[in-house]
Amino acid sequence: MSDVREAIIRAHHDEWARVIASLTRRFGDLDIAEEAAAEAFAAAVERWPADGVPPNPGAWLTTTANRKAIDRIRRENKRDDKHKEARMVYDDPPEPVGAIDDDRLRLIFTCCHPALAMQTRVALTLRMVGGLTVPEIARAYLVAESAMGQRITRAKAKIKAARIPYRVPSAEDLPARVSGVLAVLYLVFNEGYLATGPDTDPLRPDLTAEAIRLTRLIRALMPGDGEVAGLLALMLLTEARRTARVSASGELVPLTEQNRRAWDTGLIAEGHRLVRECLAAAAAGVAPGRYQILAAINAVHTSARDIRDTDWSQVLALYDQLVRLDSSPIIALNRAVAVAELDGPQVALAAVDRLEDTLAGYHAYHATRADLLRRLGQSRQACAAYDKAIELAGNTAETAYLTRRRDQLRPCTPK
Repeated sequence: MSDVREAIIRAHHDEWARVIASLTRRFGDLDIAEEAAAEAFAAAVERWPADGVPPNPGAWLTTTANRKAIDRIRRENKRDDKHKEARMVYDDPPEPVGAIDDDRLRLIFTCCHPALAMQTRVALTLRMVGGLTVPEIARAYLVAESAMGQRITRAKAKIKAARIPYRVPSAEDLPARVSGVLAVLYLVFNEGYLATGPDTDPLRPDLTAEAIRLTRLIRALMPGDGEVAGLLALMLLTEARRTARVSASGELVPLTEQNRRAWDTGLIAEGHRLVRECLAAAAAGVAPGRYQILAAINAVHTSARDIRDTDWSQVLALYDQLVRLDSSPIIALNRAVAVAELDGPQVALAAVDRLEDTLAGYHAYHATRADLLRRLGQSRQACAAYDKAIELAGNTAETAYLTRRRDQLRPCTPK
């Protein structure tokens, strides 16, 4: 039974986006695609334990979902022209010729259409392509689940009403469209890098792998775009550290404590090459964007053989450059970590405390405060900050790490 459950979970990870994309191509309706896909996975949960896992789970799910979609169309009697319905259901029209033949890529560009607000594009694609649940997406955005659910529902309705096409944009439209796609891929990667759901694995390599795969596709489509190269470099340099990020006991291992010999040197080398490409473009007068700067920060970290060798002045200079492009409080919070290394925890704490109004519901804000307070010897305040971070953190590995750090402080130690 456990083997079947694992097979269903694996199939959801591997096949959700493929099923959604296939149904969207055939029926042209995201609502139908999502509902039919969900029903197909529910059918798998019911039937696979008794019938066994099919030899090709993806084909089984796609076929089942297609039948569910056809049943829904017939029930709702949405098509006046029955002959048109029959052609739509039973014929398999030829694929349009494009630069990249990938259903999921077309699905991403559909979900990231500029007719939708940027946050809506990201949320919709996380749901339809990444397979994330509405609660997971809501946590990534720090908003209520109900609000996120309504946002996704409205987005699907707008795509249908506006007849937004299911295709990769033409070459002249790509530059204007790619920023939304990169934002989507970055959030999908981040959910895999540090999963927000309490009932999921702390790391989701399926999501990071999918984000990297799709970013490589975008890079093949737009080889001269510096931000695409920067995002791919950022993902690779981050993914290179994955095997060192969780201990054997299931606890998060922060960058300062990781075994750097466990890092993937191949991914680091590829990431560094991409960063050097971006730096060469910057030297030629092309201003770097957000992802290129974040990749450069990660290149500094992965260039140091030991945490003590980190060039924190370079990290801070890059964050100063990034703040001019992105003044978000999360960037300011990460910048404060570099400030702590150069100017001390007291200066950094003052910078962090200024972010309270905007980041009070963000666990990393309280975790950063807790660490700075601990370094300043303010144990009781650190304990309170750790408690708040633990309360807000959804990731099991991160919760384990924060709990251990809290319990190391004498006032926090259970009596």
